[in-house]
Amino acid sequence: MRIDVLSLFPEMFKAVFEQSILKKAADSGSVSYDVTNFRDYAENKHQRVDDYLYGGGAGMLLMAQPIFDAVAALRKRSDSKPRIVMMTPQGERYQQRHAENLAKEDHLIFLCGHYEGFDERIREQLVTDEISIGDYVLTGGELASMVVIDSVVRLLPGVLGNETSAHTDSFSNGLLEHPQYTRPADFRGLKVPDALISGNHALVDEWRHKESLRRTYLRRPDLLSDRDITEQEAKWLEEFKRESEE
Repeated sequence: MRIDVLSLFPEMFKAVFEQSILKKAADSGSVSYDVTNFRDYAENKHQRVDDYLYGGGAGMLLMAQPIFDAVAALRKRSDSKPRIVMMTPQGERYQQRHAENLAKEDHLIFLCGHYEGFDERIREQLVTDEISIGDYVLTGGELASMVVIDSVVRLLPGVLGNETSAHTDSFSNGLLEHPQYTRPADFRGLKVPDALISGNHALVDEWRHKESLRRTYLRRPDLLSDRDITEQEAKWLEEFKRESEE
């Protein structure tokens, strides 16, 4: 995968792309990163990328020309049609299914806004996806794009040491992840559940499934509203409900 970022503050990405899983993915050849300062594409004398809003209003707006030209340059260097992702609080709220979808692409371009946002023509003519990581406003799109990039890159084949890790994460199967434990089995009187040390893989899987459902029911019941509940899950949910009423 190739990931391009258009940002006025490219230095913000240096530490992120050179650490942990993101660095490992680049070193292995699974992904390449490039951050472009779209100010370099401004045609005006002072390399301005923002201007006043037509119709009046507070703040400044990012101009169309520098971003249009920067995207055109990136497209010329690519053999595949890129997905162009605008980070904006007006976008669709980001979820694991979006990460899984983006991870199938060969080329992603992230647009990081500032000021009062983007000239609408950028949104209308260039952008394929508008993404929000939550119902709040950040100073710019850089931090938000880092979150999305991290969530996508870790899903690329071979990036995680254990190929099953990504498939058992919270949200991957519509549920929150089950509780997890490591050695010792008894820490200051706090013991690991018997099922996990039983050596019975079927029992372990059942315990994890049940506890994943329990945690979702208690913490994020909204995730269950669209779930196709199995007969066994329905029995467990009734059990959880009775426990909460006691």
